[in-house]
Amino acid sequence: MQNEIKKIQPLLNKKGHLANPGFAKKMYWKYKRKDIKASKFRIKEWDYYLINNDDFGIAFTIADNGYLGFVSVALLDFKNKSYEMFSNIKLFPLGKFNMPESSLEGDVVFKDKKIELKFIKDRAKRVISCDIANFKDGKSLRCNIELTNEPEESMVIATPFPKNKKAFYYNQKINCMRADGTVYLGEESIGFSDAYAVLDWGRGVWTYDNVWFWGTASGKINNKQFGINIGYGFGDLNNATENMIFYDGKSHKFDQVEFEIPKTGKKYDFLKEWKIVSNDDRCNLTFTPILDRFDNISLILLVSKQHQVFGKFKGYVVLDDGTKLVVKDLLGSAEVVHNRW
Repeated sequence: MQNEIKKIQPLLNKKGHLANPGFAKKMYWKYKRKDIKASKFRIKEWDYYLINNDDFGIAFTIADNGYLGFVSVALLDFKNKSYEMFSNIKLFPLGKFNMPESSLEGDVVFKDKKIELKFIKDRAKRVISCDIANFKDGKSLRCNIELTNEPEESMVIATPFPKNKKAFYYNQKINCMRADGTVYLGEESIGFSDAYAVLDWGRGVWTYDNVWFWGTASGKINNKQFGINIGYGFGDLNNATENMIFYDGKSHKFDQVEFEIPKTGKKYDFLKEWKIVSNDDRCNLTFTPILDRFDNISLILLVSKQHQVFGKFKGYVVLDDGTKLVVKDLLGSAEVVHNRW
């Protein structure tokens, strides 16, 4: 039985443990960094935006992960099955990124000699601006993108870790935002006037070694806004999973999913067709990959190996009232990430 939170309450108790693990459709838990009882080296805070249409995508990350800060921009070309990525690593930010304690207000700004990246929350819209003088091969990358039409409901989850009561995962995924703007790569311009955006907003304290699976997509079905968030992995999921369907501004919760990724021996074949199915038959999807954005950060004891695969979903999902929605050629992503940090 999944525990749904329906009223505003503190995220952590006086001991720094999750007070009431579960899921919500709005940001009812109140996160305060000062309430954390774990070492500041273990605190993870990040904002990640993914924007895409059927031809191109762009992803932005600002993350303060205690002893490792990470700022990145990835430009994705689905037609040519290619991508370019700029990464900037900072050691020991330890809260200096000043990440907001809520996704509902506050700005995230990072600037140094290599990159200026801003996530601005401006009432009913979000604005992403970026300026990188040398993104790739001497070419600059600049953009200004507005996100609007944020849906009324989203996926929010608070997950404990069974082996460490001071560890927790507090996460919100906002699907189906509309994106409007232009990315300039050198003299080339890439328009995102008919695009969708998802925000992955996370705060928490993690255990050292963990693996997660996550998938997301946004678009339209029956001329109404549609999205899906699917995932599992680290943490104790007895109180809730993060699997949700978003349709016409409302969230529809279902139980557990499994990513059936083809293997050769013990290694995943990420670019072969996946199956993603739920235990309650609310989700039955095939995922056909287009490209694998692979990133591997290795700093002795700090390791992050990420396969974020972009492709198209097809199949069906079922809403809370039993309505079956047919999914056809919906572009999105599915990933497998292994961190030791």
